[in-house]
Amino acid sequence: MQSSVVALLIGCIGLVAAKVHFKEEFNDAKWEDRWVNSEHKDKEFGDWKLTAGKFFGDEKINQGIQTSQDAKFYATSAKFDKFTNKDKPLVIQFSVKHEQNIDCGGGYVKVFPSDLDQKDLHGDSPYLLMFGPDICGPGTKKVHVIINYKGTNYLTKKNIRCKDDEYTHVYTLIINPDNTYVVKIDNKEEEKGSLEEDWDILPAKKIKDPEAKKPEDHDEREVCISD
Repeated sequence: MQSSVVALLIGCIGLVAAKVHFKEEFNDAKWEDRWVNSEHKDKEFGDWKLTAGKFFGDEKINQGIQTSQDAKFYATSAKFDKFTNKDKPLVIQFSVKHEQNIDCGGGYVKVFPSDLDQKDLHGDSPYLLMFGPDICGPGTKKVHVIINYKGTNYLTKKNIRCKDDEYTHVYTLIINPDNTYVVKIDNKEEEKGSLEEDWDILPAKKIKDPEAKKPEDHDEREVCISD
């Protein structure tokens, strides 16, 4: 699988102006100084390359990092300063391009805790949020929105379809202070709702009583007729 991540942005939007906490455009030769590739043992990692891909609007502006070898693992990360999104919407936005007609591959990003060992990054490294497209055969073409709460990862119950063509697409996730969210693809709203309703993060409001039992004379008939 080959893909290009052209830009990545994480920010908070206030009432006056947005504050960008992390932005990467891969538009200079020093990008490798900002990103740390994983060296996790027992994984055969491929090499990233800086490129605009086979087709582009502006070769300089549309550069991104691309996975250069098939059947390899890829994991790289960059740090940003700690911040809080209290009382402000959190926005995560990035663009991805699958130049191959892929059968199976992911183009998602993860936000990790600040204590991540970047050189030991792997598939089981704990993360706070995962967002982006995932394609696996004809049956799985979805946008993942996975939220970690108190050490448990919760998947959205909504089926948000991702793009599966060879063009560049911009994925945006907005999480608001009132616990509502919006998912956009190419600035078009694809899904919205509340975290409480669309994730099973909170306990059910009604739960079965394990001690509850039917009375011995309970009538199992669906309809009871009495004189």
